[in-house]
Amino acid sequence: MSEIQKTHRPKRPEFRNINALNDLPGYRFPLAAIVSGMHRASGLILFLAMPFIIWMFDTSVSSEFSFSRFALVFQQGVGPFPGILMKLAALGLIWAYLHHFFAGIRHIRMDISHNVSKECGRSTAVTTLILSLGLTVVLGAKLFGVY
Repeated sequence: MSEIQKTHRPKRPEFRNINALNDLPGYRFPLAAIVSGMHRASGLILFLAMPFIIWMFDTSVSSEFSFSRFALVFQQGVGPFPGILMKLAALGLIWAYLHHFFAGIRHIRMDISHNVSKECGRSTAVTTLILSLGLTVVLGAKLFGVY
């Protein structure tokens, strides 16, 4: 036998059983994976909040009286929910919409350009986070009456 066949390569470790409680908490997801997961979460939030979104739209555009009632909900609240909680719910919906919108554009851009490198994934993930969180802060400041 030749020398190449006689030498033994070091055996690579085999992972047959992954313990989710021990192995997964130490795993660090890349930023692109986090943004992709947040895209799915924001879509789920928007889907589940659809009755609330439809109620807000219908109440705000039906008449002047319904719009004043709609604005009063954000000042005084409705039922056991105070106005600040309604504003926070609206702020959550604003974030969900903006993040889902920008992450959707990110995914469409990657599908069209076929540019799926690690560098492109990280840079577009950072851009998505900056745009969605930045606009959420600006619109949240308007919602809470800062300007």
